Amino acid sequence: MPSADTTASRRLGDAGEEIALLYLQEQGHECLSRRFRTRYGEIDLIVRHDEILSFVEVKTRRGLGFGRPEEAVDNRKLRTMRRVAGAFLATVRVPGVASYRFDVVAILFGRDGMSLSHFRGAGVF
Repeated sequence: MPSADTTASRRLGDAGEEIALLYLQEQGHECLSRRFRTRYGEIDLIVRHDEILSFVEVKTRRGLGFGRPEEAVDNRKLRTMRRVAGAFLATVRVPGVASYRFDVVAILFGRDGMSLSHFRGAGVF
């Protein structure tokens, strides 16, 4: 049985993914996949905007006790994202895509409310 901390953390992550998806859709992105999972790992969101396919990692935090959310996406996580993206591209045909990129959506819940930052092109392959 998951601990209360794990459950609360998962709920926070789920809420962050939902907020990120709504934000991206408002920006004109079409969601192609949520929580695309392979043996290499998982990518939270795969979205398309015009001819660009974005593999999106969503990081959500309550406060800065563990640093800014985007700081959790390090080179190791980007390597995992590249592997999972490769598996997606090998199994799903997306016509009309000219380029690919990795994005991070960072969501921070603080005393002053919520802030959202979208970092485009966190890594390129």
